[in-house]
Amino acid sequence: MNSKIERTDVAIVGAGFTGLSAALELKRAGIDFLVLEARGRVGGRVEGARNGLGELIDSGGQFLCEDMPELMALARARGKTFVKTFVDGDFITHPPMSVDQAGQTYVTAMAIRDRMNWIEPDDPAIAGLTVASWLERQTDPVDAKAAFRSMIEGLWCLALEKVPLWYLIDNDRRITNEVPELQYSLRETMQSLAADLAGDLGDRLRLNEPGPSGVRVVAGSGAVEAREVLLALPPATANRLDFRPALSTALKKALGVWESGAVVKILVRYARPFWRERDLSGMVMWRDMPGLFACDASRDAEHAALVVFIGGPLALRCRKLGAAALRAEVIAKLADALGPDAADILDFSQRDWTHDRWSGGAYSDLIVDVTARDAERTILAGAPPIHFASSEVSPSFPAYVEGAIVAGHIAAGKILARLQSAIATRASGS
Repeated sequence: MNSKIERTDVAIVGAGFTGLSAALELKRAGIDFLVLEARGRVGGRVEGARNGLGELIDSGGQFLCEDMPELMALARARGKTFVKTFVDGDFITHPPMSVDQAGQTYVTAMAIRDRMNWIEPDDPAIAGLTVASWLERQTDPVDAKAAFRSMIEGLWCLALEKVPLWYLIDNDRRITNEVPELQYSLRETMQSLAADLAGDLGDRLRLNEPGPSGVRVVAGSGAVEAREVLLALPPATANRLDFRPALSTALKKALGVWESGAVVKILVRYARPFWRERDLSGMVMWRDMPGLFACDASRDAEHAALVVFIGGPLALRCRKLGAAALRAEVIAKLADALGPDAADILDFSQRDWTHDRWSGGAYSDLIVDVTARDAERTILAGAPPIHFASSEVSPSFPAYVEGAIVAGHIAAGKILARLQSAIATRASGS
């Protein structure tokens, strides 16, 4: 039985960008808090790692763009170095198509996405439809529909057969960038930004502290009693926690309708960016393998690299291959698409997120119940003094670091309002 009890105003469970952002808002307001993180590091689905060359790389979330104001401002304030993603030149589709065919296929795939987003999420005509069932009804060319599937499964990392159409429309409408979302990465890694935020929290951050259990947060080293608790966790992760007393039926159901996507992220280092010598951008989309995508991730010409994403059902199948077989398969695919130079590698680093213990399998959890239209509202309402926040339920850029930061700010605002209201009530003697 835990005998150590620590008291604080707010306990925050989870030190991803949502939890860190909320904590810094509370710190600025002079509120006492503790942040408990189950991992031995901060960042959640953002992670830095050393590759075989000893270079620090992003093995988790990496990219950002000018249309993500909170994240861009934060990176600038922390003195990060922006590395512009190389996009000049032609992109490759595989199996091969002519440049004109590839361009037309891409344009049509984007037209399908735009057409989808013109539908109102609450339109009764789409009740019960998944993205896959809606796509099957479209009369576009087969290649364009395959490109659309590859695009969406690559982004959201789940089979289209699982994703409600209304949910994807609602999510897509919240992603409002007009410049490419792969515009920049950070030379110091995105993980370094999370580490900077954590550094501002001092001893109010505790790593390797799994929990919680109810309003009293029971962690590895003892218990924390808090007036307010923020669970800054993906919904599917929050759903696995032990709540005593139990959450309401509605809230438990709302947390239970989410499923984590699946993604494997790979960084392949080369001696030189050979694709640029052929006027290629390094961007490759495999039409016959939905969810497989590559692009240039070079820091500079001396640090040439391609990043390869394997998302959705394909990630789950690739996971079964084992590390060595997956490496051979990916290198073969790159060589087929970009030529034999693609097989002459300096390093191959892979991060399998498909069954990550603490944050699920990909960038985001998704709703997989076509009837669960109130799930986000129910989660955001929470069960005060227990609150929930994550990128998934952000009003902008769900599944992105930008969305996580926004979600953290909103959650901190709600908690501050409750604390201030309680102080005012006590001061008035009511």
